[in-house]
Amino acid sequence: MVGILTKMAHMLEKINRTGNNATSFCNGDNLKGRKPSKLDMESDRISCLPDHIIDQILSHLPIKDAGRTSVLSSIWRNKWSTQPDLVFDKQCAPVATSGLPSVIKIKFLRMIDHVLLLHSGPINKVKISDSGRHIIDMNSVADIDRWILHLTKRSIKKLVLHFCFQFQQRYKIPWCLFSCQSLQGLKLYYCWLKPPTTFEGFRNLKSLKLKQVTMAQDAFENLISGSPLLEKLILSDCIGFTQINIHAPNMWFVEIVGKFEGISFDNTPQLANVFVNQTTQSRLHRCSSNLVNFFDHLPNIAVLVIHSYFIKILLADVVVPVKLPTPCINLTSLSVCINFNDLKEISAGLCLLKSSPNLQVLGIFARHEKHADLLTPVSYCWEDIFSEPIMSFKLERVMVGDISGTKSELDFIRFILLYSPVLEKMTVEPVVNFTSELMTELIRFRRVSGQAEIVYLAKDSS
Repeated sequence: MVGILTKMAHMLEKINRTGNNATSFCNGDNLKGRKPSKLDMESDRISCLPDHIIDQILSHLPIKDAGRTSVLSSIWRNKWSTQPDLVFDKQCAPVATSGLPSVIKIKFLRMIDHVLLLHSGPINKVKISDSGRHIIDMNSVADIDRWILHLTKRSIKKLVLHFCFQFQQRYKIPWCLFSCQSLQGLKLYYCWLKPPTTFEGFRNLKSLKLKQVTMAQDAFENLISGSPLLEKLILSDCIGFTQINIHAPNMWFVEIVGKFEGISFDNTPQLANVFVNQTTQSRLHRCSSNLVNFFDHLPNIAVLVIHSYFIKILLADVVVPVKLPTPCINLTSLSVCINFNDLKEISAGLCLLKSSPNLQVLGIFARHEKHADLLTPVSYCWEDIFSEPIMSFKLERVMVGDISGTKSELDFIRFILLYSPVLEKMTVEPVVNFTSELMTELIRFRRVSGQAEIVYLAKDSS
């Protein structure tokens, strides 16, 4: 028990450092004149705190340790049972002390049943995770269904389900969850979503994360369009829908990773942060996105990350414009992955630069393809691609990564240094170490900014 008190004392010190001044509430009056022991001092120091401070301390303890505080005194007996945030993870059933996997599983399931049964206060958040240890398997489906039904009746606000069944099996979310309109945050991993036909979205949902989730195209679109308060969306390697159509007037953050045919935004005036990582270079069918329409509904984009093959997908079957029809005036940070042996992709990179008059932070990462045709020295010219007088950039920090020292890559570096008068720092990180000749050439490049420094990050040969 001293160990639990020590953890709680550490939490108390952490809270004090944040300015809550929790210890000012303690006066030691309940020691009744006797000399306090170390256990007394720790227990009294914490017991006399206001309820909201105690709740904050308990919220930082694993649920197993929070439950053990019930033996401290009558004051503490039911404190744990009113905690609004419940986390059931690997800390609840450590392998080192629990024995056989079957025993671990039984203890883990019983503990969740026990906590949910005895919990007496409002439940704000529940996270159930076995961290890939397969404590929860297909034989646990009835238990999970029972927990979710119980939580929906308690008007839970945030739910995280993170467990992975063997043999790529998916847990099918029960229909009762789709009637839980109190949900504000939902994170699902390795699940199968098949909502009832009457489902019209979550009217209070603000944050949604789906990873390795199977879901039909129409079900996904109904979920997004039927959740009008949705602000944050993360999709990672989902299955069943390949066209990402996002209609969300309050959305400000989107992250999409995986294989998809296209991305379209509609009525997303608040969207400021977009991260896209297309993990395959081949189009699944016909790509519905191109460079121009991708930006049509991003008037307030401020941070944009386009990695892997997405820029290549956007450029298929289109002529790259010199600049976008509508400039990205709020874009201050851009990171893009391009093939420096592809003139079209180079042109797209320059198009984005010219269309972003207030860009301050730029990351350019070289993407190397096995069957790429090298550009000849006369096949491109950075200045000519602009077709207009060169404009100066407002870049302050630039990162150039994964380059191999080709002429087109070095010409890009030289171009940025030549037209960035307020540049402060450029970091260059090659995929392999440069030769001394290339390093010398890099250092000799003319810099229009008198304060610009070039930082070379050599690869560790080990």
